[in-house]
Amino acid sequence: QVQVAESGGGLVQPGGSLRLSCAASGSIFVIYAMAWYRQAPGKQREYVARITASGSTNYADSVKGRFTISRDNGKKTVYLQMNSLTPEDTAVYYCNAVVSRSQADYYGTDYWGEGTLVTVSS
Repeated sequence: QVQVAESGGGLVQPGGSLRLSCAASGSIFVIYAMAWYRQAPGKQREYVARITASGSTNYADSVKGRFTISRDNGKKTVYLQMNSLTPEDTAVYYCNAVVSRSQADYYGTDYWGEGTLVTVSS
């Protein structure tokens, strides 16, 4: 099996910064893309950022210029550095990893973490 676990959430004041981490573990052959999504209270889950195995990144317009996604392939970990946070960034942040469990598993499977809560408030 494959497990994905987020960490690093918490309470931060507006204008502050926070770094989230997400580690994948278990029966992993290769990790393709890794991504962050978030779900604010009363809203649908939305895309935040994505990074491919080769390091190409993509961001939602709402976080572009404030958030930075990165990954450490050796540690099977993806990070989300969040700066200039606003109350609108308050949400549960979820990590997604597309994981191949064998050489024959060409397309991989989506795995999700349980989320970590980020609250931006004074």
